[in-house]
Amino acid sequence: MAKIMISIKKISPLFFASLLLFSFQADQPFSKILAAFHNGKSGYVMVAAHRASNKMYVENSVSAIRHAIEIGVDIIELDVKVTKDSVVVLNHDGKIDRTTNGTGDPEKYTWAELQQFRLEMPDGTLTNEKLATFEEALLIAKGKALIDIDIKTGNLKPVVDAIKKTGTQNQVFFFDNDYDALKEVLTMLPEAILMPRAYSYEMADSALRVFAPEVVHIDESFYTPELTNLLKKKDARIWINALGKQDELIRSGKTEEALANLLKNGANIIQTDEPEILILLLENKGLRKL
Repeated sequence: MAKIMISIKKISPLFFASLLLFSFQADQPFSKILAAFHNGKSGYVMVAAHRASNKMYVENSVSAIRHAIEIGVDIIELDVKVTKDSVVVLNHDGKIDRTTNGTGDPEKYTWAELQQFRLEMPDGTLTNEKLATFEEALLIAKGKALIDIDIKTGNLKPVVDAIKKTGTQNQVFFFDNDYDALKEVLTMLPEAILMPRAYSYEMADSALRVFAPEVVHIDESFYTPELTNLLKKKDARIWINALGKQDELIRSGKTEEALANLLKNGANIIQTDEPEILILLLENKGLRKL
C-alpha cells in the first residue's frame, strides 16, 4: 500500500486533468453531442481540434485523431486530398514536404506510392506512422466525434464515397469558402451538412440564404453582436478560430482574456490548437453542460 501511495503522489496534475477529461467524455453519449451541434441556440460551447490537435502528434495523423477523441473534443478538423487512384488521404498542404520525409503533391501519387513515406514531427523526428486515409479516420471517429472536412481537393466524389461507405453522413460536415464546391457536394450528398466560410456580414447573410446551414465559419474582423444575432435567429452555430493570437494567450496563461475575446459575442464553436486546455477552461466556466 505504501508503494501505491508514493506512486500516486508522483503523478502530475496533468494526469488528473486527463482523467477528468476522459470521465467527462465517457459520461456524454455522442447522441447528446449531435443534438447540441444541431441546436444553434445551445449554450454548450463546442471545441474543434485543428488538424486533430497537433502538439504531441503529427497533424492529420491517426495518433492525433485518437488523442483528440481521448481528450473529449467535439469536432475534429481534417484536410482531405485524393490520390491518382482515388484514395482520400489526410494532408493540409499542397505538398507532403512539411509533414513527411517525402516531397511533392500527394494527388500526383498513387496510394501505394505514398506508402514509402513516413510522417515527421515539426522538429524533423521521423515517426513510424504513414499518411492516414480519410476512411480510417472516419471509422476511428464513428460514433465518437464530429468531423469537419476542410476541402483541399477538386475531386469530391471519392470523399463522398468514403462517407457513404462508412455510414458517417450524420457526423461529418463540409467546410469551404468556395460555395460552388459546397453546391457540388449537395449534388452527390443532398443531406450533407455544410459550413460555409464568410468574410463579412453580407457574405454570412448570403450563406444563410443559399444554404440554410447549421453552422457558419466567421472571422474576428466582423465578429459583432449584429452578426451573431443574425446567425442565431437562423438557428446556426457560430464557428470562430482561436488559432494564432488567442491560442498564444491561452498558452501564456492569459486564459481569461482569450476566453473573453472568443466568447464576447456568442460564438459557440471554437477551433483551437490547444483543445485540451480549452476544454478544461470551458468546463470550469460551466459552458460544456449538456
